[in-house]
Amino acid sequence: MNANQAIPALGALAQEHRLATYRLLVQAGPDGLAAGTIATRLAIPASSLSFHLAQLAEAGLVSQRRAGRSVIYAADFAAMNALLGFLTENCCAGEDCTAAAPLCQAGAD
Repeated sequence: MNANQAIPALGALAQEHRLATYRLLVQAGPDGLAAGTIATRLAIPASSLSFHLAQLAEAGLVSQRRAGRSVIYAADFAAMNALLGFLTENCCAGEDCTAAAPLCQAGAD
């Protein structure tokens, strides 16, 4: 992943309902959830949820598939891992990022 891919993904997550939706989809795992289930669990109106899901899909963070009359949304775990990898590729000043690496600990100077 590069900055041109990371920026839209981070932008899509920088909104309360989209972040909550994405976190719920990550919890749901690869099977995903129907749009109606997401709307109910997060108490988001269906029309608003459709907009938020479209933003997440456009950023490449979620996939969608049809199952009968429902649209099932799922987190794209490869995209999530690529984004996390991009954010952490230079962490710990290039050192191994283990619990023993003092540069990775919060509050390290």
